[in-house]
Amino acid sequence: MSIPIRSRLVIAALLFFTPLLANAEELDEIVVTADFRGRATSELPASVTVIDAQQIEEQTVQHFEELIHVVPNLNWSGDGHRARYFQIRGAGELEQYQGAPNLSVGFLIDDIDFSGIGTVATLFDMQRVEVLRGPQGTRYGANALAGLIYMQSAMPQPEWSATAQVMIADDDAWSAGLAFGGAVNDSESVLLRISLQQHQSDGFRSNPYLGRRDTNGRDEATMRARLRWFAADDWTIDLAMMFADVDDGYDAFSLDNSYTVLSDKPGRDAQQSVGASVKALYSGWDAVTLTSITAVANSDIDFGYDADWGNAESWAPVTYDYTSSSERARETVSQEFRFAAEQWLAGLYVMRLQDDLDTFDWGDYYDPFYDYADSLNSTMSSRYKATSVAAFGQYEFDLSATTRLSVGLRAERRSTQYDDSNGLDEDPAETMLGGELSLSHDVSITTTGYLTLSRGYKAGGFNLGVVPDDRRDYAAEGMWNLEAGIKSSWKEDRLHVDASVFYAQRDEQQVRTSFQINPGDPTSFVFFTDNAATGDTMGFEAELRWQPGIAWELYASIGLLDATFDQFVTPQVDLSGREQAHAPDYSVAAGARYTHPAGFFARLDLTARDEFFFDVSHDERSEAYELANARIGYMADTWSLQLWARNLFDKDYAVRGFYFGNEPPDFPPTLYTRLGDPRQVGVSIEVNF
Repeated sequence: MSIPIRSRLVIAALLFFTPLLANAEELDEIVVTADFRGRATSELPASVTVIDAQQIEEQTVQHFEELIHVVPNLNWSGDGHRARYFQIRGAGELEQYQGAPNLSVGFLIDDIDFSGIGTVATLFDMQRVEVLRGPQGTRYGANALAGLIYMQSAMPQPEWSATAQVMIADDDAWSAGLAFGGAVNDSESVLLRISLQQHQSDGFRSNPYLGRRDTNGRDEATMRARLRWFAADDWTIDLAMMFADVDDGYDAFSLDNSYTVLSDKPGRDAQQSVGASVKALYSGWDAVTLTSITAVANSDIDFGYDADWGNAESWAPVTYDYTSSSERARETVSQEFRFAAEQWLAGLYVMRLQDDLDTFDWGDYYDPFYDYADSLNSTMSSRYKATSVAAFGQYEFDLSATTRLSVGLRAERRSTQYDDSNGLDEDPAETMLGGELSLSHDVSITTTGYLTLSRGYKAGGFNLGVVPDDRRDYAAEGMWNLEAGIKSSWKEDRLHVDASVFYAQRDEQQVRTSFQINPGDPTSFVFFTDNAATGDTMGFEAELRWQPGIAWELYASIGLLDATFDQFVTPQVDLSGREQAHAPDYSVAAGARYTHPAGFFARLDLTARDEFFFDVSHDERSEAYELANARIGYMADTWSLQLWARNLFDKDYAVRGFYFGNEPPDFPPTLYTRLGDPRQVGVSIEVNF
């Protein structure tokens, strides 16, 4: 693996940390709440990244996609305005799904399932973000083949407090948020927290044809409420509610791969979600606790785009005008019961999902030179229902005073019903198994090593529309993952290092490919999922947290990845031996925060990412890139002021790429890329009272 010189400079920034070792306070212990038992990261035999509230506030502006670069071996696909499709260690979806919504990466907000529809992942008043890498077959089942992203909003506290935050930035961006809460009765048995935020910006695109700069704009509102009720000595009940209204434009692709777009019918990427979860804990029995988690969500999603990315002037004298839009309604209801003792845990999980989709494609084409005309007016409606029932268990016991063994198993039965207006009627059902076997050993009082063998799974499904006869159905996928790692803390708990190596093999690997039926119709792509023979992934991940002095906080992370197809041939491409899509060979992050006793602070974050293939239907790649974010500010007892810059050096980098013919009359195959956000500079003010 060759790393460009410019990327080596970013990696070399880690060496900056070496001479700074001095007296300091201990780092706080980090607990993984997405785990069954809420264990500390040092006790969890898995590779996990936990980002706390301070890091969230200082590394982001608005959305989870701004945190992705600091997590090793995590990537995202820019199919849509906001990130909602993620890849962990090279496994994950790239675009809008049709038919069965089977996802490889789970995405939960306050225990509410938003897998595949993470557009609503705004970050105001968010307490923590956890990214668990590798199969989560025991804990989360079918939607966590590659891993899990778990977001938790701020919990209410007994003392009443409030936080108000205002941000203004270029791109005509602004946001305003308010969070407040405390005990609502004298006994402090009921705690409440409420947060509200509105964010708007123009979206970093200019559309001179329409004379607008907001066709890719952002309009995002979020409301959350958390209630904790100590109902009795033995009962604790946590209620989380959220309403999110994300109404973003979608006008992100240009004919020259720039920030200047020419669409005459800009699209829309909107999601309105209402969700709630109730987590109840009963500890009245002598040795067993009961946990019940109930979650419901209702989401309406509108997604549309100008399929030709141009206007009448762009294509004159040819008439070439196509659009595509879809309306999705998704409802989920889930219930989980867990019984846990000191050494064992057993549970039952049931989930009901309904996903309704209506798609409309329209187009008109006329070439006066060849006197050729074509038109498109297509609609399709589909209804999908799935019921998942899973039983799971985990048993842990001590082999010695320093060695522990953990065994987990999950069996899941999924039954589905699907029908659409094209006459397709499917009702597949299958039983899937997953689990893990972990061995942990305390090498010393500061270092723990672990070895974990885990298996994850992902349900099979079916393809829609015009696909090869032998590719209508595809089988369930399984992933075996072998991982070895260490968790260490040194220098009186001022330096924490986690590192792991892993090897994964995917059996019946599901790969979503596409081809364009009609070169003159940009909406005529046929997408279908097929099973590859096998795929292999191996890599290395390491994270460092260091407090070398009272004034300094430092972190670094690196992910190395080799994710390839062993053998996979489609009618269009032969992917045997090729790297998987959106799986860069390296991802690196490093950052430093300095706080002066008088209240002044500064922060610098550097990230680097290797090139990666955009898709499996072609061999076009992104370019390697490096980004820098910076903040300076002043923090007083009750208020703070920050001046920040994201993408400080205004680097161009691609987050999605398509390779197809989209320019009449010859329609030459061309690589079209969507660029990530350019430099943005802003000011944030926060007041606490």
